[in-house]
Amino acid sequence: MRFDRHFPTRSIPATLLALALMFACALPVRAQGLLRDADIEHGLRQLAAPILRAAGLNPARIPILVVNDGSMNAFVISNNAIFIHYGMIFALDEPGMLQAVIAHEAAHIANGHIARRNANMRSARTMAGLGMALAAAAAAGGAGDAVAGIAMGTQSSALRGFLKHTRAEESAADRSAARFMIDAGISPTGLLKVHRLFRGQEALSEARQDPYMRSHPLTSDRVRAAEAFVAAYGDRGPTSAEAAYWHARVRGKLSAFIRSPKWTLERADEEAHADIRLMREAISWHRRSDAARAMRAIDAAIAARGGRDPFYYDLKGQILLESRQFGAAVAAYQTAVSLGGNDAQILGGLGRAQLAAGQPKAAISTLEAARTRDFGDARVLRDLGQAYAQTGQTGMASVAVAERYALLGRLDDAGIHAERAMGLLPRGSVGWRRAEDVFIAYEQDKKRRR
Repeated sequence: MRFDRHFPTRSIPATLLALALMFACALPVRAQGLLRDADIEHGLRQLAAPILRAAGLNPARIPILVVNDGSMNAFVISNNAIFIHYGMIFALDEPGMLQAVIAHEAAHIANGHIARRNANMRSARTMAGLGMALAAAAAAGGAGDAVAGIAMGTQSSALRGFLKHTRAEESAADRSAARFMIDAGISPTGLLKVHRLFRGQEALSEARQDPYMRSHPLTSDRVRAAEAFVAAYGDRGPTSAEAAYWHARVRGKLSAFIRSPKWTLERADEEAHADIRLMREAISWHRRSDAARAMRAIDAAIAARGGRDPFYYDLKGQILLESRQFGAAVAAYQTAVSLGGNDAQILGGLGRAQLAAGQPKAAISTLEAARTRDFGDARVLRDLGQAYAQTGQTGMASVAVAERYALLGRLDDAGIHAERAMGLLPRGSVGWRRAEDVFIAYEQDKKRRR
């Protein structure tokens, strides 16, 4: 797992337009980032998929992304993703409760609330809107090499204007969330339990309320409405074993990386699923720099899953790579890719391992595949730049560097490298056009600053 400042898009212009929307709506107060992990995001997809399908949404197009924040909050800022703070995931100790939060946020998308809120941002599709996007990117820049992806968020009073939805929208989202859960065969009791979790927040000052309370005003009326849903539709039976498993796995992996290794190891025996317990132990031993114990634990976790779990091989590759066992890391990541359907983050790990193992040509192919699937990962672009440079392809190296600087908000540096790439590459080639996209963005930002 890694900390990223990141938003997934497909191209530099699309990324900058997305940033325009995010900046105008003032994402969470601190300059937050995402906790990116293929395993965690897969687990959240498993929990969200039946709800999103019931809402008429495509689960493959709406990722559930974890925000690096320990407070309890969840939100949407576009129709393209649902964001949940890891603090919220830790607070919701039943799968149905987490699914209820996902259902509520999905309802804002399905009911068209985001489109109405963003109506005044349609100008972001114009060149003037692109200039505002570049302002957002520049304001959010400054991340170092250890931080991948796009900077997100800003201090702004517009936060309250965006997140304090109308009561009508919230009531409609609650009703839709309950319907989605029922249609998906999931008990609506999770929705009721979430509302009850926040009961009493209204008596606190706003400074002491959880962010989810401030953005989703949970009133006694909403609790009563949820009670009526449960009374009308019933419990719908126990939580499915699959939902319970992925809920435990998401929470288990998050806690193993976020909480201290000592805390995790002391509670290992409380985990009901043997493979999850072993996975958490592997992470804890790795964080303690005990590679031998970490490898024994992750190999046991792989065996417990029948040797077919791509995400445990991904974790094994990470442990090996960070332990400087580069050849073994390549082999582990290759197995993960073969089992995992070319997940972008797993591909990024494989490309990184290939580069570390002295295989830059192979790394280029792998990293370009990762970039195609998830453009907004600046760490992939960093590795691509290194791989192209090592193979003597200086023009393409400059393209990757320019794109990375653009995603980090360093538009002046991006423009320098984009112009250099355009001078080195054949005019009209794919690489030349990618560099041109960055250079146009740089010029628009320069005009805005005059």
